[in-house]
Parts: sequence; structure tokens; C-alpha cells
Amino acid sequence: MNVTLHPEAVKLLAELDALNLPPLSAVSPDEARQRLATPLGPLPELPGIDDREIAGTTSPIRARIYHPTREPAEPLNLIVFFHGGGWVVGNLDSHDGACRQLAIAAHAVVVSVDYRLAPEFPFPTAIEDCLGGLLWANQCRREWGVEGAVCVAGDSAGGNLAAVVAIRARARADIQLAYQVLLYPVTDCDLETESYRLFAEGYGLTRDSMRWFWRQYLGEHDWADPEAAPLRCSSLAGLPPAYVVTAEYDTLRDEGEAYADRLREAGVPVTRERVAGVLHGFMLHGHRFDEVQQVNHRIGQAIRQLGASSAPAASFPTAPAV
Repeated sequence: MNVTLHPEAVKLLAELDALNLPPLSAVSPDEARQRLATPLGPLPELPGIDDREIAGTTSPIRARIYHPTREPAEPLNLIVFFHGGGWVVGNLDSHDGACRQLAIAAHAVVVSVDYRLAPEFPFPTAIEDCLGGLLWANQCRREWGVEGAVCVAGDSAGGNLAAVVAIRARARADIQLAYQVLLYPVTDCDLETESYRLFAEGYGLTRDSMRWFWRQYLGEHDWADPEAAPLRCSSLAGLPPAYVVTAEYDTLRDEGEAYADRLREAGVPVTRERVAGVLHGFMLHGHRFDEVQQVNHRIGQAIRQLGASSAPAASFPTAPAV
């Protein structure tokens, strides 16, 4: 189905065009980071937000923990979140609003991992940091009162990291993931898909920008390494159920949908949702797109249902009798 570009997407593209920013290939990583340094739109209130330094697998890293308002008679879930930004940009602040929204929608403690960025810390540093963040959060879940589902989530390059961490976690005895949420994820290094050809220029995330991101992250390493391009993983069997969201007008659309299809072919339960009319990164623009709240609600409901089915009986607060 061909849907016209969302009116808010048209406005956003016009605003970006008016900024007349140089292409990423013409700026330094630090200059690129300044473009995505702060959250967009209003920030929902939460009862508790804590910044911590945590033990990663190879080095200490920062994390931000979001605690939602506890709801009676419903278990608390855990989401370990990895921000997007092409493995080069983004931080705890850039995705602060997105994490708050997820915490509320999914009734979850959300742990946002501030993994180290390329090119200063190239592949596979981000994977090691994200896996370390997941293992740390899993060890802390009882302290936070988590009795429900343990999940990973991420957008764009963060979706790539969530997918790869889920693959790594599959072989571990010390972590059992219940769900993976992949928001317009990077899953392959093929820059010649139909969506790349259709949206290579003029729709926000360009082909040249993605090529620049890949170079910063991988350098001379093989871009087709399955830990960089999980679509090329030989087997996806045994992975946790997935919710895969793609944006219609996004260079990454086809690889995200191809990954969802591969998961399904491997016997993994998958919800695949293409959001009509929107651009890459739309989930950071909840103040513009009503679709953000709708997608978060559906993801949240899926995680809440998993949490309710996985929590031990009588392990969470019950509603008072009336």
C-alpha cells in the first residue's frame, strides 16, 4: 500500500532542509554528536530516575534507570534499552523521552545503556558494553522488584545491538530473554535494497549517511560479519519473540522487515509492523506523531502480557479489597 508522506514528516523534512547542515561525511564524529544530544519534545514524569556507573564486560559504563509508577496486581517488567545513532552519536539524554514512554507503556524498569561510541571505540565494543548492561540489569532485577518479562529494545543502530545481544544471550545460562523490541533496526550492510534506492536522498537518513556510519563502526573489518549484520546470522532459531517496527519512508525499512521474516521462518514468534507515512527515527518525535503513542501502547501491551504469564503466582502487589 502506497501512503503519502505524513504531514508532520513533510514539516520535519522542511525544517531539516532549512538548517542547511553539511552531510555527515563532511563533519567529525563530535560535530555529528551535537546534532542528537538532547531529547525532543516534552518528557513524561516518572517517580524515579537514577544515573549509575555500572560494571560492563570489559570496562565501566554509564546507565540510566527509569522506575515507573507501580501498578497494583501487575508484575513489573525489565527492558534494557540501547539507543540509536549509527553507533557514533546519541547518548542517555537523546533517548530520555523514548525510555520514559517505554517505562510507562510496558510497566517496566528501563535501563538505558550508554555504550561507548565509534570510531573511538569500534566494533565490537558497543556489543560488549550492551551485553554487560543486560547482564548487570538482570542481576539487579530482584532489587527493583522485577518479576515479569526481561527484554531488550533499541532503535536503529540500537535495534541492531539489541538483535545481536539477543543472539549472544541465546547461548548463555545466566540470562533468559523473554522479548526483543527492534525499532527500524539496522540488520544488514547491503545499501542497495529497494528502500535504499527509493529513499537514498531527501527522507532524513540518507544512503551516504549510513555508509559513513558503517565506516565509523566497522572500519576495515568485514561489514558482513553476522555480529554487525545479524540478517546474515546462520541460524536465528531459539531467539526470543520479537516486535519489529519499520517506517515506510526509511532506507532501513526492507532490511528490518527481512529480519522479521527470517525470525519467523526460524520459528520465532514475530509481530511485524510497518508504520505508514513516517520517516526513520519517528519514535523520537512523539510530540509530532500520534503514531508514537500508538506503537508504544502496542509494544507495552505485548510486554505486559508476557510479564503476567511469566511472573510467579502472588509475587507482585495485589489490589486492595473493596
